Amino acid sequence: MIEKNKTILLIWAIALLVCLAPMPYGYFMLVRFVSAVLFCIIAYEHYETGRKELSFVFVALALLFQPFWKIALGRGMWNFVDVIVAIYLLILFFNKPKQE
Repeated sequence: MIEKNKTILLIWAIALLVCLAPMPYGYFMLVRFVSAVLFCIIAYEHYETGRKELSFVFVALALLFQPFWKIALGRGMWNFVDVIVAIYLLILFFNKPKQE
């Protein structure tokens, strides 16, 4: 991911972790919509830079979070997914890109 956009990963990891708190339904819908858009953008960036494996991961995440055809996982499972994805985003945030 472009270095200046890595801050978005940190902000979005925090937004996903806020989903663990009791929030209004609108917040969860906003998180789902923005997540889908963000993960599509990240997937495209990874695809363009030749990291196709990561692009497929982010396409899968975009499909999981998309708000149009809801995937009913239940509150507990969504909390688990939010934590796992937040941890993954934090790993990407703190991971230094390889020098070529």
